[in-house]
Amino acid sequence: MELLKQRIREEGHVLGDKVLKVDSFLNHQIDPVLMMEVGEEFARRFADAGVTKILTIESSGIAAAMTAALKMDVKVVFARKKKSALMNEEVYMTKVHSFTKNETNEVTVLKKFLGANEKVLIIDDFLANGEAAMGLAHLVEQAGSEVVGIGIVIEKAFQDGGKRLRQHGFKVESLARIAAFTDGQVQFVEECVQA
Repeated sequence: MELLKQRIREEGHVLGDKVLKVDSFLNHQIDPVLMMEVGEEFARRFADAGVTKILTIESSGIAAAMTAALKMDVKVVFARKKKSALMNEEVYMTKVHSFTKNETNEVTVLKKFLGANEKVLIIDDFLANGEAAMGLAHLVEQAGSEVVGIGIVIEKAFQDGGKRLRQHGFKVESLARIAAFTDGQVQFVEECVQA
């Protein structure tokens, strides 16, 4: 998705050799125009998947999931990283390790919001090691539903997450795939293939 890549080039900040900071448009401040384009692109890429529900994880995946859900006319459920005091109903639960924060969370979804026989599209902002997506897929499995695809806004293709998810048989669509961070600059997979 060219618009997304442009924003990453212009506003993204590479920190070290594994972290990309995109807080000016994706995961702290959100650009709604860009997010609508992201949602449209996910809706286009998964148009034939029969999606009945979108699942994401709080909080940075919510904007992309919401705009995709608007375009697909389905509901969004987001997995919570911390159990609310008001969450006294039955839940599906799994543990997810965050690459960026280097912490493990017990991620939960109320059973009443993720029923059996759903066709679930998982959407998240970043894909590094695939822990969040695998955890969400595990919640879908617990519910007796099917993951029909995984939509990622930014995939760090130099890490194992994408390969791991694809080896598990998931259809993974990433809107921007990063091959490497070189000298503080982002190199996209497509650019490396052409070179």
